[in-house]
Amino acid sequence: MTHFFEEKTAEALSLGNRGPLEIDGDSNVRKEILDKYWDLGFYVFENVIKPDEMAELKREFKDLLARTPSGRLSDVDCQGRPLPFDEEERKLFRFVKPLSDPYGGTDTSNSRYQVKIKEPPLPEDAPKEVLLQIGGIMQFMTSSLRVYGHPELLALAEAVNGEDFTPFTEVIWLKQPRVGAAVSWHQDGTTHWDNPELDEGTHGFNFMLNLYETIAENSLWVVPGTHKQGKADIKSMLADSSSEHLEGAVPLLCKPGDVAIVNRQIVHGSFPNQSEQPRYTFVFGFHRRASVAGVQGWAQQPFSEQYLNQTSQLIPLAIAARAAKYPRETPYTYQPLLDSDAIGWDEISKEKILKHYHKRFIGI
Repeated sequence: MTHFFEEKTAEALSLGNRGPLEIDGDSNVRKEILDKYWDLGFYVFENVIKPDEMAELKREFKDLLARTPSGRLSDVDCQGRPLPFDEEERKLFRFVKPLSDPYGGTDTSNSRYQVKIKEPPLPEDAPKEVLLQIGGIMQFMTSSLRVYGHPELLALAEAVNGEDFTPFTEVIWLKQPRVGAAVSWHQDGTTHWDNPELDEGTHGFNFMLNLYETIAENSLWVVPGTHKQGKADIKSMLADSSSEHLEGAVPLLCKPGDVAIVNRQIVHGSFPNQSEQPRYTFVFGFHRRASVAGVQGWAQQPFSEQYLNQTSQLIPLAIAARAAKYPRETPYTYQPLLDSDAIGWDEISKEKILKHYHKRFIGI
């Protein structure tokens, strides 16, 4: 596998889809960058988040890990202290068996995980369960909310989805060294595959920020171009491959501070992390408003204009939080709520918009 990983690393780095996020004074993203993103379905922007901001993210994440439940049924944290989270927040910490593929071949998320990844033997010292995901992360880490409000990333969201883009959801995926679980091959989008107006951007995109450098052994893997091919028959793709690594798949290689944009329709997945290096990935996404307005998606009711506007308040809140920390930075202007009441970075806004905001997510 060492030779295979070296070859795939070289292939990933040769695609020509990485470099700085270049935006002009009018908040326009360079056309060549957008063209490459639409061609391959992903792009890695280098050094978007500066070292001091990354250091704060890591500090807050380390503190959060120390306060997480010690297990899925635990009422104490990793150090035996009472949990600082209410019942609703505790649901956001998702535990699974080490080195397992908990979603593959199940009906999770509208059965989008069509195949199951092989589960290797556990190390003798493996714990009974490991943390795979923390949802609603921005109510736990203010530093992640400030990243969400980054003006260049929001300008990129506008360039891809239009100025009336809306939120999706926000999580941190955890791949602990030697015991991190897999997430089987899948496409994120589930709602619009039969829509006659489906195109390569219908299901939106995710930004991915890794707290540590990723390597082929622990990274997310993507199959370039599959975002343009509609709903994939992943079972057939796997049958046509010589291994569980789908033909054409490459690792998503990032260093701390890099931010990748990944189309939600691209076929992607990750394997059990048997390496000695961790991967902790902050994921936050955005949709076209046209893709979600009046659409039921993953909710019990279609997304109304009121619901979309309420959820979208996260964006100006994040902008305000960032402006309070970086007052010399020119903030992004979010057009859809420009005529609404101003949202500041204050206790009232935190309680109204940020607390339990994950209950108002927009999933398709």
